[in-house]
Amino acid sequence: MADAQAGVRALGSGTLRFLRSTEKFFRMPRAPTNRNVRPADVPDASPDGCCRTLRRGLQVLDAVAASGPEGARVVDLCRAVGLERATVHRLLATLREAGYVVAQGRFRYVPGPRLGLAAPDRMPNLAVRLQPVLERVSAACGDAAFAIVREGALSHCLARQVGSHPVQVLVIQPGTRQPLGVGAAGLALLSALPDEQVEAIMAANAAELPRYGGMTPERMRLLVRATRERGWSIIGNHATRNVLAVGMAVRDARGEPVAGISVATTLARMPRERQQWMAREIRKAIQALLPGGL
Repeated sequence: MADAQAGVRALGSGTLRFLRSTEKFFRMPRAPTNRNVRPADVPDASPDGCCRTLRRGLQVLDAVAASGPEGARVVDLCRAVGLERATVHRLLATLREAGYVVAQGRFRYVPGPRLGLAAPDRMPNLAVRLQPVLERVSAACGDAAFAIVREGALSHCLARQVGSHPVQVLVIQPGTRQPLGVGAAGLALLSALPDEQVEAIMAANAAELPRYGGMTPERMRLLVRATRERGWSIIGNHATRNVLAVGMAVRDARGEPVAGISVATTLARMPRERQQWMAREIRKAIQALLPGGL
């Protein structure tokens, strides 16, 4: 048991909390009618059984995270992870209790706040808190600024601020959803996530990526690596042609990436020196107006 617990600790504190939250199911007195047969929905309290339950829960969580803004139905999750409905319901109940999943409507599930994702009822508050950052950034550079959050494998534009320059590049508007990573704000947010989530998101968007300037998972991996090395994103000719944008992730009070800020303009207005200056302006605005995070 000690070896199994050490292995679980190596997966991270969030995963350990999820496993502990399933312990009540392991203690439930469910005696099979035949002691030689264990029904599929009765948890196994052995170390191997705990790891198997954890693995199944993470599979369900991955499927929910990749479902997009409309959320996933139980039948969709059963098909995605190959588990019976009763087992998926049991795992969802634990994930909801721990805050990793929230219900959307009566029949669908979306990622919850414990993953650093924006729950639907939290989005208006995030838009209000991000708007002053957009105003400060846009006033400094004269170009349009944008704020996005993550919805599963997609980015969702929450707010936009038009600048003072005569030529404004309004690449997206509030309410726009697109694959996470094809725009500068989404790329900054994607790059701030763990590798496993990055790969899951790219896999979920694989069929849609070519529509954005011929983007591919291989190209996106290079952009993610460069963004992490640089500390901010730069991307052009993918979401919108002849446009270049700079972006940066915004974290919450726990340090989890939950949003992205970007500035977009024409290629002519974005030489290397101005790219770096814009990144500094975005960072200063975030630090000054959101010192404790979102």
